[in-house]
Amino acid sequence: MNETKQQHILAIGGHAGDMDLTAGAVIAKYTMDGHKATFLHLTPGEKGHPKLSPDDYAKQKIEEAHRFADIVGADVRFLAYKDAELPVNDEVKYQVADIIREVKPTVLITHWRGSIHVDHTNTHHIVNDARFYAGLKTIERTLPAHYAGPLYYADNWEDPHDFVPEVFVDIPEEAYETWVKAMNVYAYARGETSGFPFIEYYKALTVVRGAPAGFKRAQAFMVPRGDLRRRVQFL
Repeated sequence: MNETKQQHILAIGGHAGDMDLTAGAVIAKYTMDGHKATFLHLTPGEKGHPKLSPDDYAKQKIEEAHRFADIVGADVRFLAYKDAELPVNDEVKYQVADIIREVKPTVLITHWRGSIHVDHTNTHHIVNDARFYAGLKTIERTLPAHYAGPLYYADNWEDPHDFVPEVFVDIPEEAYETWVKAMNVYAYARGETSGFPFIEYYKALTVVRGAPAGFKRAQAFMVPRGDLRRRVQFL
């Protein structure tokens, strides 16, 4: 731990599960160290189940997201948007900005823009603008301005285009095991919707990202251009 002051990570994803898998081990690490974390899912990601209706799968995904957050010691919130229909407009940007002002995170995590999924790309742009809106004192909202820096982009297999891992966070064994347990609450992560081995992929990725940094396991992040800080912790 680099600081004794309590920190608060706000991880914002296009769908329930996105930030859980890509940043969940880091969040488990820091909540175990006495810090706070909140997941904000802009949609449930409800249109990817081969058998359940979107409405039924939305209910399941929301339940899974709460179970995941409980296991890693985080809070969870949702916005009321639909999978594959996430807009990029001022309405959603201000909704996210208002949550930033309310939660007062010291760290933001979201998607990199180079994605194969439109919701991920849209989330990237929403969060970047919402961070600016939240921190601008001349934008009057119900709550006072709060600047949520720094910002990190998570290492998601669906967001690979021009993604450069630059910040590597060591994952201790207890945090790793907690994260693996939490991932297993998601049916999609267990491979039950698409067959993609999400859990095994992200477990293996921690080894791949950890090795170059001299860690047994790590999760990696990219930073905004012009804001490069090559380091191994971010709190």
